[in-house]
Amino acid sequence: MRNIFRLLICLIGFSQITFSQKNNNDTFPDGTVIPNWFKDYTKIELKNLGKKYCITDYGVSKDSTKIQTLAIQKIIDKASANGGGVIIIPKGVFLSGALFFKPKTSLYISDKATLKGSDNISDYPIMPSRMEGQNLDYFPALVNAYGVDGFSISGKGTLNGNGSKYWEAFWARRKVNPKCTNLEVSRPRLVFVWNSNNVQLQDVKLINSGFWTNHFYKCNNVKIIDVYIFSPHIEAKAPSTDAIDLDICSNVLIKGCYMSVNDDAIALKGGKGPYADQDENNGPNANIIIEDCHFGFCHSALTNGSESIHNRNVIMRNCQIDGASRLLWLKMRPDTPQRYEFIRVENIKGEAKTCLAVFAWKQFFDLKGRPDVPLSYGDNITLKNIDLKCDTFYGVENDPNVRLSNFTFENLNIEATNAAIDKSLIKGVTFKNVCVNKELIK
Repeated sequence: MRNIFRLLICLIGFSQITFSQKNNNDTFPDGTVIPNWFKDYTKIELKNLGKKYCITDYGVSKDSTKIQTLAIQKIIDKASANGGGVIIIPKGVFLSGALFFKPKTSLYISDKATLKGSDNISDYPIMPSRMEGQNLDYFPALVNAYGVDGFSISGKGTLNGNGSKYWEAFWARRKVNPKCTNLEVSRPRLVFVWNSNNVQLQDVKLINSGFWTNHFYKCNNVKIIDVYIFSPHIEAKAPSTDAIDLDICSNVLIKGCYMSVNDDAIALKGGKGPYADQDENNGPNANIIIEDCHFGFCHSALTNGSESIHNRNVIMRNCQIDGASRLLWLKMRPDTPQRYEFIRVENIKGEAKTCLAVFAWKQFFDLKGRPDVPLSYGDNITLKNIDLKCDTFYGVENDPNVRLSNFTFENLNIEATNAAIDKSLIKGVTFKNVCVNKELIK
């Protein structure tokens, strides 16, 4: 009789509360008001992007087998020199190496148009860059914007990283050396935006990146709306093809996107190493909203780390999860001081192998002579209004170098193979109307 009563509480409470008040909470998790900027979903219109530079009108051939980096770059440079404009990729397939957008230029990829990356790494000249939480000389992306405020990528067309040769090279290297790092195999990203504000990506398809798909470093006011991001995870597995990497960014809206990649979908980064918090090249992510998105296969829908020092005010809401390895992952790197705080994941439905994952990330870590292990913190984390089928609900590791506090689990309906919960691992943990395998958690 008692079990039946508990089941009724679970079903009635969950059905009345879950998803009933979408987005009525108008504040970030720390209580600060969400600016109206986050509620403006206005799409960029081609007519408002300035003078149109259709690449085939300026000397670019329609030959889909010809690498045309220099010709396309010349058009970008010309547009910038003449006061700005939009570079239009018309219907067809156009091959290119690294392209560098300049001030007052944008990219528009027409319906049934494809800008396809060269699979020859020599078409991506090494230059100052940022990868895996460190500033270094590295290969640029197919599309790059360094200091381009107002940069946008729009249209219904496709950016194709053409990554299969890079993936094959990576897995071949891993066979020779299973401990090889991600940077040992030369691979380009698809999009890299550095030190640029008021950036918008919308409607385009971003597929088959050689490395990370989208990387934003030191950017403010970024909107990614209705974008399709894909790389394969079976047969031809695309390693390290994160959908969106936010690296020291503030005010970011990711809305209405589909993401299925062979690594993390959204990863918050910002630096790594025992003294990462003292390096001016590193820093925090703040004020991130992810909403109305659909996640296919990925290692995690939302990841903090593995190169990250401080993430604050992160909301993920109103999302469908289909096949993610983890819903929320706090990667605790043993060689880096980290603070992940004021994170709220709410109004989620679907399936994932693990709901909450918190454990040490020991891949390639190095204390570099530091005598002590820096402490890391997870504080004010909320999982709310979630209906999830998973293998493990509470994947929290007992780590003496990690301090977890003030976690709230509210209005959860969880079906889990492993339902074990050790409340002692989190200081100040609250369970409110949480049902795991139809049992109410006290």
